[in-house]
Amino acid sequence: MPNRSRKHEDANQIAYRTIGQITGEIERPKEKDPAAVSLGRRGGLKGGKARAAKLSKERLSEIGRKAVETRWRKHKEQDH
Repeated sequence: MPNRSRKHEDANQIAYRTIGQITGEIERPKEKDPAAVSLGRRGGLKGGKARAAKLSKERLSEIGRKAVETRWRKHKEQDH
């Protein structure tokens, strides 16, 4: 699965941003707070399991079936 958080920049965009940061025209990105990163990670790790535990078996099966159908549809579209 592609990493959607990354920006797709070409070499010119990277160079422009780098020079801007060196000259002070563009601010450097701030460092992330390690405590906040840790908290977010913990929530992300338990989120899917907690959600699945709350769902009925029928609803969980319905969601799974829809996901499989979507994957197969995309797969078939790529073949044609």
